[in-house]
Amino acid sequence: MNEDVLCGLVEAVARRRDKAAFARLFQHFAPRLTAFMQRRGADPAAAQDLAQDAMLTVWRKAPQFDRGRATASAWIFAIARNRRIDVLRRERRPDPEILIFMQETNAPSAEAEMERSAFQSRLHATLAQVPANQLDILKKAYFEDLSHSDIAQQLGLPLGTVKSRIRLALIRLRGLLDSEDTP
Repeated sequence: MNEDVLCGLVEAVARRRDKAAFARLFQHFAPRLTAFMQRRGADPAAAQDLAQDAMLTVWRKAPQFDRGRATASAWIFAIARNRRIDVLRRERRPDPEILIFMQETNAPSAEAEMERSAFQSRLHATLAQVPANQLDILKKAYFEDLSHSDIAQQLGLPLGTVKSRIRLALIRLRGLLDSEDTP
């Protein structure tokens, strides 16, 4: 299938929620996305899951497709790549339930509890010094576990703005925390 046909299929899904067009897109892209994910280190089952998740996102976000900005293939592969990145980020973060279990099984000493409390107070005071627009995005990224693209969509901001604000907030936090450490 050429790119013009593929773009037309995505647009049909966007305009009419055309299931036949989506089926053709799925039939064309699912095996390619699975192979793409496997080449990037995903095991076969995870690669299939990522491909299906990416295609589900194509169904949901088809109205956002703009033929003038990207080809259908580039857009769909970018969605798949972003899904893979999201999965990798989640895998690197500890599961909150595990952290709770660890806290319950390893009761902290009184000294450790005082240090933790002091650090939390310091962190809250430091967070209060971060501009509100940066802090809101930082909370969504780290506490609500939203991807940068989901934050951008939710707040109606460009993706680059979201990334910049997160970076600026982290730099500011580091600077504030480092300045408190120096006597």
